[in-house]
Amino acid sequence: MSQITQIRSWKSVKNLVPLPYRRVSVQHYEGPMTVDAISTLFLSREAYRRTDFIVLRGEGTKTAVVAITRAESEPLFSQITSVEVMALPDTCVYTKCPDVDPANRSALAQKAHELGIGPEGTFIVEGLYDHVNFIHHPNPLVVRVVEVAPPEPPKLYGLARQVLSYADLPPIRLELERIEVLDLAKSVHPLAYLVPCRSGGLDALSAPVYFLDERPEHRDWTMIGCERSLQFHRHFYGDEPPRVEMCPRRIAGEREEPTLLKCCLLETHIEQDKNTMVVPWGADLAMVETALRKLSKEVIYA
Repeated sequence: MSQITQIRSWKSVKNLVPLPYRRVSVQHYEGPMTVDAISTLFLSREAYRRTDFIVLRGEGTKTAVVAITRAESEPLFSQITSVEVMALPDTCVYTKCPDVDPANRSALAQKAHELGIGPEGTFIVEGLYDHVNFIHHPNPLVVRVVEVAPPEPPKLYGLARQVLSYADLPPIRLELERIEVLDLAKSVHPLAYLVPCRSGGLDALSAPVYFLDERPEHRDWTMIGCERSLQFHRHFYGDEPPRVEMCPRRIAGEREEPTLLKCCLLETHIEQDKNTMVVPWGADLAMVETALRKLSKEVIYA
């Protein structure tokens, strides 16, 4: 399903991140943290016209989250007409995280995961600029990013993280699946290695390393490369060397889990292969954002 647009009850909604977060008010609370006590108190109060949710800060670390409705939406303040207690202290965690953007769904979901807060919990963060927001029942889409390293960080993983820092997407959590070029190289023992281009981390190999994009003099080497590198080799030298596959698409194979990877046989477009989105080797941020949007189109969030 796509983003939820009409909600009658917030309590059971997964991946709820109120945006803009000015919809969230933080208030000191004295009294029992029970549904009846909270409801009775707030039904006797008024609320600002932009407030839809209230984070209650009680004694010690006790925290609760409620959703409210108001009698009118135009006056600056209006009588509260309904109160839904969404979460009580047994499922709420309030944390100061000054590096977390409270306007970013994926950032909230990632921090919740790091703190061990699962789909039954509510994570409230006092984040960037000392602003407060929460993610209720965090259940982000987990996307596996299969990528070659070096460089460090692996480029596609870095691009995907950058996209999640600004794009209006459902909550997504990335998991990196590294393909280590050094490990691929160590799986064979040739007189020399040929790799597509210069990169770090290969100094420890026991044989000389040459770089295909520099078009070196032909040697008795084994190539660590993909089909496109093999095509270059045929053009440059007229033959095919022994080769260790390094294409993320070939190495990853068919996946059941949502997966993002790249293939240099693509140049100007992206492809979807069931649960896998494939972008070109030189993909830009727009391509990566489109791929993540396609992978996450069925995620329910609000």
